[in-house]
Amino acid sequence: MLHILHAADLHLDAPFAALSAEQARERRAEQRLLLDKLADAAIERGADLVLLSGDLLDSAQTYRETAQALAEALGRIPAPVAIAPGNHDFYSPSSLYAAPIWPRNVTVFRDSRVQKLELENCTLYGCAFTGPFRDDSPLQGFRAEPSGKPALMVCHGDVDSKSRYGPISREDIAQSGLTYLALGHIHACSDLQREGNTYWAYPGCTEGRGFDETGGKGALWVTVGDDGSVTAELLPLSSRRYEIMECDLTGKEPLAAVREVLSRGSGRDICRLILTGEARALDLPALSRAVEGLRWALTLRDHTRVPRDLWAREGEDSLTGLFLRGMRQKIELASDEERPTLEKAVRFGLAALENGEDTP
Repeated sequence: MLHILHAADLHLDAPFAALSAEQARERRAEQRLLLDKLADAAIERGADLVLLSGDLLDSAQTYRETAQALAEALGRIPAPVAIAPGNHDFYSPSSLYAAPIWPRNVTVFRDSRVQKLELENCTLYGCAFTGPFRDDSPLQGFRAEPSGKPALMVCHGDVDSKSRYGPISREDIAQSGLTYLALGHIHACSDLQREGNTYWAYPGCTEGRGFDETGGKGALWVTVGDDGSVTAELLPLSSRRYEIMECDLTGKEPLAAVREVLSRGSGRDICRLILTGEARALDLPALSRAVEGLRWALTLRDHTRVPRDLWAREGEDSLTGLFLRGMRQKIELASDEERPTLEKAVRFGLAALENGEDTP
């Protein structure tokens, strides 16, 4: 039986541009702490092999502290570690992967062609991106050599795609003769897949970096049985989650409703709260200040619509009635994308006409 820790897409030293400068620095520090979590998981669970399928680094601009933390964490693992550089951290003579910092247990694949590494309990294949793009399949024309041991491959690639990031077809996988293909590039964890006799999976990114990467993240714990069967489970490793939540304000006091929704979940998370339902003009900055501290980082988005009672004066022979009739006509002719903005204009316009009592 063979136990493998499979991770990818750490994107160390990502800019976290949507956060404040201080929060971005904290997130990068947390990414470095994640390396120790990864090493600890490998040690505590008794990994026979650690496979890192590219994009460990977000770019060629790597902080000295990050390079040191990465090398030290991997060096603590009492098992072979293999790295297949991806499109963000492709191998070149000037890359971090060419620097003399790697412990003896770490192998960095440095060629776009598939290379073979014979280990005690498996045959390992791997290859690297050597530039930001790769138009050919890493598995093109490849077939593992029979050895009586599990045949594994670690690489970065894009299954079912015609992209420029190592497009891999399911036929490539089925004909590879591999037992397990450890992939990186896709940031969502995939279920364990099988093509022919070959199992394959993406572990997804280890830490979310934006609201397109919500939920828990981590690494895959892969077990290869003596009969060639493969199982995989996700090991949660991320320190914070990105979450998108909704809050219906219809008939509710906004602050109380927002507090109630934010009481669910963890205060460590990074949240986008979408305000829906019917509401008059909202003071988003004031609302954000009132709930500060309920999430590590919080963004409010106003997707509410005009309350029905705001149209009650539409029939009046007055400036307010004239304004509402004109806005009603614009809203009826507007596209779905334009309508929320026009409805918001109705709320603010009516508040101004009514002496600004609801104006933020």
